[in-house]
Amino acid sequence: MKGLAVDAGGALSVVELDMPETGEYQALVRTVACGVCNGTDAKLIHGEFKNFHDYPAVLGHEAVGEVVRIGSKVRNFKVGDRVLLPFLEQENRGYHSGWGGFAQYGVVGDYRAMPDGMDYPEAYRAQSVVPPDLDPVKAVMLVTFREVLSAIRRFGLRAGEPVLVYGAGPVGLCFIRFCKLLGLGPVIAAEVDGEKLEEAKKLGADYAFDSLRCDVAAEVRRMFPAGIDNIIDAAGVNALIRQAMEIVKYNGKICCYGISAKTSMTLDWTRAPYNWSLLFVQWPSKTEEGEADEQIFAWLRSGELCFDDYISDIVPFEQVLDVFDTVLAGRARKKVIVRY
Repeated sequence: MKGLAVDAGGALSVVELDMPETGEYQALVRTVACGVCNGTDAKLIHGEFKNFHDYPAVLGHEAVGEVVRIGSKVRNFKVGDRVLLPFLEQENRGYHSGWGGFAQYGVVGDYRAMPDGMDYPEAYRAQSVVPPDLDPVKAVMLVTFREVLSAIRRFGLRAGEPVLVYGAGPVGLCFIRFCKLLGLGPVIAAEVDGEKLEEAKKLGADYAFDSLRCDVAAEVRRMFPAGIDNIIDAAGVNALIRQAMEIVKYNGKICCYGISAKTSMTLDWTRAPYNWSLLFVQWPSKTEEGEADEQIFAWLRSGELCFDDYISDIVPFEQVLDVFDTVLAGRARKKVIVRY
C-alpha cells in the first residue's frame, strides 16, 4: 500500500508500505478519506510537534475508513462499517507512525470486546462507527467537531457567558458555531482575514472584528468594561495570550486550543486581574472525543451543523503532495480533505 511520509528534514513523499497486521480484537480498515491538519500535520512537517522525534513518519490523524476484515474476537465492528480514526500502530518498513491516516489502510481496535484489565491504546475509545446516513468523505470533519466539542466541555464554558474566539479557520469556526449552539453569548470573533470574518458571522458570531483594522481589546472593553468571561485562542499565536490578559474578566478564563510552534514565552500579567485562569487543551482526550459523538450526530441530523460550512477542497490522493504545498503556504480557505 501507499502512504504519505515526512522525513526529519520536512520533505514529503509518497512511499510504499506493508499492509498493517491485525490482531484478534482489531479490524483492518481501507482509508476512504483523511483531512489535512494545520496543527498536527504541519507541526510534524516543520519538526515543531512537541516531544515527537520519530522520523521518517507517516502523517495523518483525521481519517475515515471502511472495515474490510475483522479479528476473531471483534464484536462491535463489522465488514462494511465506516469508522473514525484508523491509525498505523507499528513501525512499517522503517517508517514510524505520525498516526498514519494518510496510509491506504489502517487499524481500529474493539476495546469493548476486550476482557477487563486488558491494555489498549486510548485512541480505541474514539474509533467509532460513522452513521450510514453521513457522507463518509465529508465525515472527516467529525474528527475536528469532536475534538472541539470535547475541548469546550473540558474548558468548562457555560451557557449565558460571553466568549471571544481568536481565529476563524476551520477550528475557530467550529468553536464559534458550537458556542452559539450551546447557548453562550454574545459570541465575538477576531480574525485578520475579512473573508473568514464573513464566515464567522454566517456561523453565529454576534460580532466580528478585523484584527488588522481595529483594536480588538479596546472594542471588547467597550462592550465589557469589567472584561470578558471566556477567551479562546483557536489560532495558536502566543501574542494573543498577552492581549487576552488585558481583557479577561476577574475569575475569567483564557483557553488555548491552537497549537503554537513556540512552546515558551514571557508573561507579564501587570494589566491582568488578580484572579484568572490560563487553560491549555492541546491533546484532546480520545475518551472525551468518543463521548461527544451523540451531540455531534444530533446537530448534523437537525441541520444545525453542516459539513460543507467547514470544507473548502476535496482532492484525490494522487494530488496529495500538491495539496500539502497549498495548505503549508496558507492558501487553503477551510478544511482540505484527501479522498482515496
